Amino acid sequence: MAGFAENSFVGRKLQIGTKAGIAVTDRYPRRKMVTLDPDTAEASPVVLRRIRDPHDGKADLNGAVLVGGTVRPGDEISLLDR
Repeated sequence: MAGFAENSFVGRKLQIGTKAGIAVTDRYPRRKMVTLDPDTAEASPVVLRRIRDPHDGKADLNGAVLVGGTVRPGDEISLLDR
């Protein structure tokens, strides 16, 4: 499965907008919520398996706020440590 470029962010720092800073600390197990259709609430477990299984059961990232700031839709996200 292609994608999951965000896995390479673990251990790195991001800036969101003009101020907010985030340290990406580790990968996190994907939760069941992704299987629920937002319109019908019908579950489709195959969705979770397709996301989770090729990636060691993990498909989310954990982070820690380094610098607080307002984050708005459309803000640029930049890697601080390339």
